[in-house]
Amino acid sequence: MSRVLVVSTPMGVLGSGGGGGVELTATAIVAGLLGRGHGVTVLAGEGSGLPASCAGARLETQPGVDQPSWQHLDAAAPITIPLNARLPRFWQWALAQQDQFDVILNLGYDWLPFWLTPHFATPLCHLVSMGSVATVMDGAIAAVGQLHPERLAFHTRSQAAEFPLAGAPIVLGNGLDLSRYHFRPEAEAVLGWAGRIAPEKGLEDGAQVAARLGWPLRVWGLRQDEAYAAAVAAAVPAGVIDWRGFLPTEDLQRELGACQVFLNTPKWNEAFGNVVVEAMACGVPVATYARGGPGELVIEATNGALAEPDNLDALTAAVGRAAGVERAGCRRWVEMHHGQAAFAERLEAWLLQVLTA
Repeated sequence: MSRVLVVSTPMGVLGSGGGGGVELTATAIVAGLLGRGHGVTVLAGEGSGLPASCAGARLETQPGVDQPSWQHLDAAAPITIPLNARLPRFWQWALAQQDQFDVILNLGYDWLPFWLTPHFATPLCHLVSMGSVATVMDGAIAAVGQLHPERLAFHTRSQAAEFPLAGAPIVLGNGLDLSRYHFRPEAEAVLGWAGRIAPEKGLEDGAQVAARLGWPLRVWGLRQDEAYAAAVAAAVPAGVIDWRGFLPTEDLQRELGACQVFLNTPKWNEAFGNVVVEAMACGVPVATYARGGPGELVIEATNGALAEPDNLDALTAAVGRAAGVERAGCRRWVEMHHGQAAFAERLEAWLLQVLTA
């Protein structure tokens, strides 16, 4: 394997924050594969940019309208492709250029690439970025699992368990370029929260816990739903939420590292939880619900504390326990399990397995 096409999410351009955690995953994959000697082409939305660690990759872009996210649609919703959408342009390009590549890696959570899998001559693989949120997507993923089970990989076991798979799932975790995250041994008396500002992320729970404790809550992320953001702010006293906006990794990690505890409050089963690992990489212990990927990543008394999902009393108590966790231990845990190099090695082994299947 030497020529890899990485197809990014059609939900936003790389570097904008619109693609959520897939953006961070994409850059880790590209930099990791480049580091292992592979040639990498990235197909992304027009206006995308890659960090310096991905400078050796070729970037191809396509114009078009953002694809709606399945997590914001009803579970029984039909397939939707907007007029002038970016999604079909991605896959028209990939079909036409597939002979240039040994393997194609899809990072988008969309029906079209899963349906196209048997129609490609070049092996088309999928790193599934979300759990089960739509019936039609469950069917598309299950169909690939029946025909080419080796072409599906997942971030966590809890994510994979939501799909009707024929056999044991391929679980890769995720990885970060840890040179971009600096350990901070001392903290300020503040809490942190990061993610897209949208209902499924549960910011209201983080704000309520911060208000109970009397600590300010620094919030980073793209304000995807302004009405929701306004409602969250109105439900707590003025000054509890300190809006910090969407920041590039270098700035985010610098501010994130100052937090005493990082709060993670998903209302759905997150596939992984990149921001959880980002916080730990800076030495910040995490208090989160025992749900989905974050529930696998956080180990009580090792890198944070777990709470019963949607229980504000339990989450408030978890913040107190997390504050007592050794910060250096959080960084060590990430280095052992979720560094970029180790992730790239797991990813490479999977793609090689596909090529020899």
